[in-house]
Amino acid sequence: MLIALYNRNFEEKDLPLLQHTFDLLCQNNVGVVIYKDFYERLAPHFPFSETPKLFTSSVDLPVHTSFFLSLGGDGTMLDAVCFVAGSGIPIMGINLGRLGFLAAIPKDEIDLAIRSLCSGSFQVEQRSLLHLDANIPLFGEANFALNELAIHRKDSSSMIKIHTFLNGAFLNTYWADGLIVATPTGSTGYSLSCNGPLVFPQASSFVITPVAPHNLNIRSLVVPDDSVISFEVEGRADQYLCTLDSRMEAITSEVQLAVRKEDFSISLVRPNDHNFLNTIRQKLFWGIDSRN
Repeated sequence: MLIALYNRNFEEKDLPLLQHTFDLLCQNNVGVVIYKDFYERLAPHFPFSETPKLFTSSVDLPVHTSFFLSLGGDGTMLDAVCFVAGSGIPIMGINLGRLGFLAAIPKDEIDLAIRSLCSGSFQVEQRSLLHLDANIPLFGEANFALNELAIHRKDSSSMIKIHTFLNGAFLNTYWADGLIVATPTGSTGYSLSCNGPLVFPQASSFVITPVAPHNLNIRSLVVPDDSVISFEVEGRADQYLCTLDSRMEAITSEVQLAVRKEDFSISLVRPNDHNFLNTIRQKLFWGIDSRN
């Protein structure tokens, strides 16, 4: 078994846990391939007897990698999606960050997580992504997102107008600070903070959520994920922001955008006792009676 290890930022207090993770993998005779930058940050603290296998991108990630272990928060998990892309390598997230909807396994359960991978006692959930098409190159080969696409105003405090079309038919003009198109996975992220609905990960849908809309009667809309949603943006500024998960590009009103369901999905691994309902109860205090 070969497991890829990825982290983009750790604190000194995380070092004992990281050392424990390496020890667990070694004890279970698991081979590792480590993200090069992660290894270089670890090397001054860890007694590596020899340089392990390293990777820097999806290109040099070994095709026979069994699992991709993301050590960090949800942002780290979103990075992991770009490395795995359509390879089919399952991703497991250990939460070293704060909220942790995607990296839902708490760090004090790292032993359980490693044991579940080694014993095969885990569940694999398929998560859909969205794909961005544009009339200019945007985001290179990583023009997909697990959570959401968002369009934002950039250099002005004025609202922007986002003319939105569903399968070529005019849907609405959103006068707002921005607009979000979220996957079911992304419904617990930015869209939720803008009053969008929670959607089960298995739902075949997109959620269109405006950011601070001027019209009070404009609300989130759930549409089938076999739809193509296209946009034309205008406003007083010369540029706007287009984001895919945590990545962003500046665009002008000349850029035409459209999103659709990506052709491939992402496999997320979780121990058998973890599920979406447990996660929203724990992370959102769902159903907690605050009077107690």
